[in-house]
Amino acid sequence: MTKFCKVTKENRILTVTINRPERLNALHPPANLELAEVFDDYANDDDLWAAIITGEGRAFSAGNDLRWQAEGNVRPPMPLGFGGLTSRFDLIKPVIAAVNGLAMGGGFEIALACDLIIGSEKAVFALPEPKVGLAALAGGLNRLPRHIGVKRALGMILTGRHVSAREGEALGFVNEVVGHEKVLERAYEIANEILTCSPLSIRASKDAVYRSLDFASLEDSMKDMREEYAAVKAMTESEDFIEGPKAFAEKRAPNWKGR
Repeated sequence: MTKFCKVTKENRILTVTINRPERLNALHPPANLELAEVFDDYANDDDLWAAIITGEGRAFSAGNDLRWQAEGNVRPPMPLGFGGLTSRFDLIKPVIAAVNGLAMGGGFEIALACDLIIGSEKAVFALPEPKVGLAALAGGLNRLPRHIGVKRALGMILTGRHVSAREGEALGFVNEVVGHEKVLERAYEIANEILTCSPLSIRASKDAVYRSLDFASLEDSMKDMREEYAAVKAMTESEDFIEGPKAFAEKRAPNWKGR
């Protein structure tokens, strides 16, 4: 049972809907800790191969619940960050952000921590923390420059300005913009496209992409990939590694087992 989000599991897809619409889905520590448990479960559930996170109502997430903080509540440690995602660096399963409206501060940081961002035409993104004497320390200052380059990122960060989904697509942090009523539908379409692929191949690919960024050179990132990337090793030693070529040769759809 969850209190601050709605969770569904169907056809190997986990759907998480942040459910604090009365506060534009702003997140306080209890909500962040609950979401961390939800994504822990996703990481450990062999029957779930893709995840979508979205928001209830007209916002994806307005970020940190400043009202809760101003009420004098003590903020406990949140080792996995906003949404249980911004400080989670070992999740090799894919996560899609279906951004249905405002994605401010920590809400934007949650979206940036996802692998794909599908934006509603009504979606708006910003890191407005400097306007209230704060800074986007849950990954926004680190991820956004990696996604769109330092100058473009600083253009958003130093002004706290609002960016539309269309501009976000042009800048490069939004993958696709769709009609407002279609954002979740499109996220499901993409999730199902992912499900046609071997789940172990998807995990190996995601793991290699992110971990390769830690290397100083391209050459170093490509050395000993089977040993350097655990997910790649798991893929090459799996039944699916045999099933894929076999299904291709037999001209049939592969029967992925995820092992």
